[in-house]
Amino acid sequence: MKVAVFGLGYVGAVTAAGLASRGHEVVGVDVDPLKVDMIAAGHSPVVEPGIETLVREAVAAGRLQATTDPRLAIENADVSLVCVGTPSSPRGDTDLTYIQRALVDLRDAMEFAQPPASGHHSVVIRSTVPPGTGAEVVAPVFEEESLPVGWSVGTAMCPEFLREGCGVADFFAPPFVVVGTADPTTRAALTELFAFLGQEVHHIDVASAEALKYACNAFHAVKVTFANEMGRVFSPYGVDARQVMEIFCEDHKLNIAPTYLRPGFAFGGSCLPKDLRALQSMARHIGVEIPMVGSAMVSNEIAVRSLVDRVIATGHHSVCLLGLSFKMDTDDLRESPNLEVAERLFGKGLDVRIYDPIVNPDLLFGANLRHLQSKLAHVNRLLAATPEQALDGADVVLVSSSDPAGLAALKASSPKVVIDLNGRLGSDVEQLAPYEGVSW
Repeated sequence: MKVAVFGLGYVGAVTAAGLASRGHEVVGVDVDPLKVDMIAAGHSPVVEPGIETLVREAVAAGRLQATTDPRLAIENADVSLVCVGTPSSPRGDTDLTYIQRALVDLRDAMEFAQPPASGHHSVVIRSTVPPGTGAEVVAPVFEEESLPVGWSVGTAMCPEFLREGCGVADFFAPPFVVVGTADPTTRAALTELFAFLGQEVHHIDVASAEALKYACNAFHAVKVTFANEMGRVFSPYGVDARQVMEIFCEDHKLNIAPTYLRPGFAFGGSCLPKDLRALQSMARHIGVEIPMVGSAMVSNEIAVRSLVDRVIATGHHSVCLLGLSFKMDTDDLRESPNLEVAERLFGKGLDVRIYDPIVNPDLLFGANLRHLQSKLAHVNRLLAATPEQALDGADVVLVSSSDPAGLAALKASSPKVVIDLNGRLGSDVEQLAPYEGVSW
């Protein structure tokens, strides 16, 4: 395929050289003539292990060129990859100036360039951009009625996952290949473009593809911060923090695993809140700060408060909770966020009814019973014996349990709002209610 790569910085240079090394005809575009001249001379404009050899060999084979003229780059090209910078603005949001300039240059060049034999050109953003950029910034530039004769354009987002210092290795062995587009021809073109990687392509919507890179980078930052905070706390106690973290990383069931990495509701139970508070206490005792660990409790409280506010905002008065314990298949109510929500809604005068297949006030004893009684003095009136009783007349249903009887009763009821707190409904979502937001 013939590919135009807009932007010959770190991402663009690695992408251009990598694609050319696998047989694609690539033309790089940059406003900086020095970068263009370097590639023309067989040298890389960026420092990265292995890229100098890729550039030299690709240029020598005639598969990699560079120019300052977008028209020459997109002449007969099947795909344009936009790899320009997206720096932070002074207030912290993403500056899309270079993206907008590249798109305008690309669109203007179509007036003078020959389209590919198929007539279809794919404009693909590879830079990191916020969700909504494709729909609000990219697509409007290439509206069908404004295109030159002979051109049709599909737009897409194909994020890169390159780390400086090992970018070439990452290009040829990415964690995943993601294509976000609504255009089937563009989807097929990008599948063909990256076929040499031998990986399954994740075809998703554009906004999700745009969001993915931010999620990845945020998590990388969280991991660095978490390890550093653990080191600050443990080292003054004479603990080898690096040894702790080495063993920590051997747990691929919970620690280095998909476990817990699913958007949903707040955490609770007898362990996590207690131990987070203990870590904060240890840190205070030795005079160090661990703001990320501390903010976990703050964020958890925000999750509870936001849900209560969301229920209040519906304007409905009757609420049913399917699930009360802090997680399924347990009767443990200690610091359960579901119990906290029930208490707050009840305290605001709403009609609250609860069904939990395990939590039965007649069978509770000890700490669970005392905790429940301290939170909800009228629990016997709020807890229903069957899901049908709890759902009868409910306008808003909060689902944190996948109990079959409860979900069957939910299907048979007619609430106005259903909020799936932890993804318990799965494929039943479409059958129950219109999607309303993050957790509908």
